[in-house]
Amino acid sequence: MITAADRRIWLIIGAIVAVFALLVPLSTLIWGVNYDYTLVTVATGGAVLGVVSGVLGSFAVLRQQSLMGDALSHAALPGVAIAFLLFGRELGWLLIGAGVAGWLGVMFINGVTRTTRIKQDAAMGIALTAFFAFGITLLTYIQSRNDASQAGLDQFIFGQAAAIKRQDVLLISTVGLIAFLIVGLFWKEFKLITFDPQFARANGFAVRILDVLLSTLIVVAIVLGLQLAGVILMVGLLIAPAVAARQWTQKLGQMIVLSGVFGGFAGAAGAILSGIQAGLPTGPLIIVVAFTIVFLSIAFAPDRGLVWTLWRRRQDRQRFAAQNVLRDVYRHAMQHNDPAYPAPGGMLTALRGSVVRVGLRQLEQTGLVRRVDGDSWALTDTGLAAAREDARNLQLWDLYRLYAEELRLPSVAEEHQKPIKSVLPREQVSRLEALLERDNSF
Repeated sequence: MITAADRRIWLIIGAIVAVFALLVPLSTLIWGVNYDYTLVTVATGGAVLGVVSGVLGSFAVLRQQSLMGDALSHAALPGVAIAFLLFGRELGWLLIGAGVAGWLGVMFINGVTRTTRIKQDAAMGIALTAFFAFGITLLTYIQSRNDASQAGLDQFIFGQAAAIKRQDVLLISTVGLIAFLIVGLFWKEFKLITFDPQFARANGFAVRILDVLLSTLIVVAIVLGLQLAGVILMVGLLIAPAVAARQWTQKLGQMIVLSGVFGGFAGAAGAILSGIQAGLPTGPLIIVVAFTIVFLSIAFAPDRGLVWTLWRRRQDRQRFAAQNVLRDVYRHAMQHNDPAYPAPGGMLTALRGSVVRVGLRQLEQTGLVRRVDGDSWALTDTGLAAAREDARNLQLWDLYRLYAEELRLPSVAEEHQKPIKSVLPREQVSRLEALLERDNSF
């Protein structure tokens, strides 16, 4: 069955596709962007890389290994330098060197974590600084040589999107497709080690091998993005789409799809924006777009977004204020043996403070209280019924606290603001109601 959350995810995907479809013609009409071979190639490469990075980065975010991407991207730099010294400036060898160095970084981090008391975050920090420092040293040595082929090698630090060719896009697409096939084949295993590695180990899964395989796929994503985003910015494209997608859903499958869409949009939109003004760097613009998506998601995503959280808190404060004021008005009326006896506003303010006005406004709007004699308030017939139901609910909660163990009722959090019928099964509430009727009969 398709839920409201599922429909929301598809609406978001549709909205992103619509925005991107409008971005292309608008950028041509308004800013005069020329979609030549270079821009189309870079935008396509950015989109494909964004999809691959978003999908694989989701696992890193969920496993709380966001720093892993940063460590491995920096660890790839000495591999690039060593591959250049051995094989020259052939891009294929440079990427292979980066991949080998990144994979060695994975082995280093796992080895340090497994054989010492050093935590994983500290091991990642060690790998990041050590490998990157070694890479910078090698690049400095290479640049001191009289070799024309070294020109532009340091662009691997920040990326050089304009150098991407159609063959590179095909390579990224092919390797990304292979990575997706591996994720599909090991979907159950990757999901298990992501959320409960101890359970996976107890059930005989080769957690260590699966962990290395998943980390290797992340290395692959990083290596594919070195030419476009560089070792410094690549972690942003790996992590940002997944962080944004996590705000919108709690399902792994939906998160991976949405993260891939966010990453693809960021990669393509960043490239298009760089075409608006000559000289704007493509890699940094891609990361700017990605983190703009993160900001919007953190601010406006339902359930998790800051705006919705603040709104819910405000609604809760108003609801609790109204509930407490209703109890005060009802209690005051019962003390005078008259359900219609009004409660002075000053007395209510003395009991609850300034929040009383919020509660009274809510109660008046819902027809539970009415104003009488200036600043006095009395229950309406509807308000009296609601107040009696609330009082009965409080009594049932009190009985639950006293007799839960004796009646063998399940242990639940006592939330007196909630109806006990919404927390306990009906037959168990009936047992408490029988106790209440017995106590009221005396």
